[in-house]
Amino acid sequence: MAKITRKPAPRKAAVSKKKAKPVATKPKAPAKKSLKAMKPWTPAEVHEVFSRFRKANPEPKGELEHVNPFTLLVAVVLSAQATDAGVNKATRALFEVADTPQKMLDLGEERLRDYIRTIGLYRTKAKNVIALSAKLLSEFGGQVPRTRAEIESLPGAGRKTANVVLNMAFGEHTMAVDTHVFRVGNRTGLAPGKTPLEVELGLEKVIPAEFMLHAHHWLILHGRYTCLARKPRCEVCLINDLCRWPEKTV
Repeated sequence: MAKITRKPAPRKAAVSKKKAKPVATKPKAPAKKSLKAMKPWTPAEVHEVFSRFRKANPEPKGELEHVNPFTLLVAVVLSAQATDAGVNKATRALFEVADTPQKMLDLGEERLRDYIRTIGLYRTKAKNVIALSAKLLSEFGGQVPRTRAEIESLPGAGRKTANVVLNMAFGEHTMAVDTHVFRVGNRTGLAPGKTPLEVELGLEKVIPAEFMLHAHHWLILHGRYTCLARKPRCEVCLINDLCRWPEKTV
């Protein structure tokens, strides 16, 4: 019987792997220029800005209604996370019956809540107002103290509250940084900062002393009515030619 031999099957040629085609990617948009990296304001520019604010509004006033330092303190404490208009609506009747720490204590927390229940967080705020009234009587002779540390020691009062009271009640050159001042300081590049304290110290450093008494009012009003959070009104802005904001519309 003839021997059957099998030929080995031919080896398949190795298939070279094709290199994957690079995936087309969209070019990245250039990063927005950091305000801190922008050209700092010159002293002459800062002076010009506040000269314009002063010319447009020589005697700016805070919008919280009050009749003395105590009612100002109470109004500022109540204004946290609330509008000035909403606070004023509640305090007009309140301050007619309780415009001193003793009268506020006599009113009591429960009745105080009835006056301010339209204000956010009114229960906590009522408790703080009664507590700060008691502390004013026991530790400060019923008077609002005149130092930042002492005001900050009062229930419900922080650094911003202290700065507002010191400025408006006692004429101190303080810079109260609320959401409007924080936005304006950063957006314009006038005093960039990650925290309200950084913005506060930055503004105090660059604003000339002759403007400091009214500076925080000018900045608050500018942020509240012109340099709005969502849609700033650059077309009517007094300082649009000096503002460093890269997205301004003029």
